[in-house]
Amino acid sequence: MRSGHALGKAGEDFAAAYLLAQGYHILERNYRFGRIEVDIIARDGQFIVFVEVKARSSIRYGYPEAAIDRKKVNRIARVAAHYMYEKGIEAFMRFDVVALERKGTEWICAHTPDAFFPES
Repeated sequence: MRSGHALGKAGEDFAAAYLLAQGYHILERNYRFGRIEVDIIARDGQFIVFVEVKARSSIRYGYPEAAIDRKKVNRIARVAAHYMYEKGIEAFMRFDVVALERKGTEWICAHTPDAFFPES
């Protein structure tokens, strides 16, 4: 596994554990629709939450969440709409970001609920 993939996998594992500790119920991990993937799908109360996890080994080249552009937002929204339809779920949706920076063996975590809104 390439080091970037290993970092991403470790970051997703940390994010899932973090969300569980916050009371979220993990429904899916690495859910795919075509070539598009959502890292984590969880339930938080009345919300189905689509979580994008961004992990970096340092912020030298920018904060992890800065890598989420409008194109990525709209792709995640398409996956979310498909997931809700496929599962027959009628609930509120929310899009969160868990941005992580690795410092040795520790993670610095910034969780942003309602981080973005897809275009209509």
